[in-house]
Amino acid sequence: MKIKAFLWDFLFFLFGSAVYSVAVLTFLSPNEISPGGVTGIAIVLNYLFSLPLGLTVFIINIPILVTGFFKFGKAFILKTAVATACVSVVIDIFELFLPSLKIDLILASVFGGSLMGLGISIIMLRGSTTGGVDIIAKIINERFPYFSVGKTMLFIDAAIIALTAIVYKNAQSALYSIVTLYASAKIMDLMLYGADKGKIVYIISEQTQDIVYDILHVINRGVTIIDITGGYKQEKKQMIMCTVRRNEVHTVYKSVRNHDNKAFIVVAEAGEIYGKGFEK
Repeated sequence: MKIKAFLWDFLFFLFGSAVYSVAVLTFLSPNEISPGGVTGIAIVLNYLFSLPLGLTVFIINIPILVTGFFKFGKAFILKTAVATACVSVVIDIFELFLPSLKIDLILASVFGGSLMGLGISIIMLRGSTTGGVDIIAKIINERFPYFSVGKTMLFIDAAIIALTAIVYKNAQSALYSIVTLYASAKIMDLMLYGADKGKIVYIISEQTQDIVYDILHVINRGVTIIDITGGYKQEKKQMIMCTVRRNEVHTVYKSVRNHDNKAFIVVAEAGEIYGKGFEK
């Protein structure tokens, strides 16, 4: 079973690396757009000294992976090392024959960022990463807990993008790099958490039973009734909580207003939803 799991991991790593390589070599690097992270540093070094891009990525990652090995244990880091090696090798192989497209910078940043996010997501689906900035951010967070991982990654990426703009002597490069990172993040959210994250709707009304009936039998969604106490008058009330898909929010809202035009409604984002009526 371990061999089978490793083979599946390796296939995902290769496919993800291929997609990532297309993003970097075809869309981003030829148009002087930085993808941030270790790859962004490698692109700068490649531009200045004509160093092999993939090999440079791997060499920069070596001290990061070694440090991560002692900080976070061998299982995660070894898998990350394999994924990083795959990315590095595939980039250098693909560089021999992939076309470099000099196209409109908006198209390059959007398509490059989207493919980059897709490639990274494919690798992350097997419980690994491409190394680099995320490991550095975790190490910094462990040493300085008040620096969150997300904000640290953002700061490092911003510094690398600024460096790229200085090297290329092109301020536009930094701006389009931000578009690339945004597109990449959106695709990663889509791949890792799904397109329809769903919504949580909280309803406080005097017509609780009528609203519950509609949600259960008309909208066909489950509900939870929570006993609450109003902060101002200390009145005992009931609050309805239900989880729905995005396209069902308006139906719930309309149903509530049909019964109680003064109902208090709060709609919140649901990052992930598991259970009956939703995809696993």
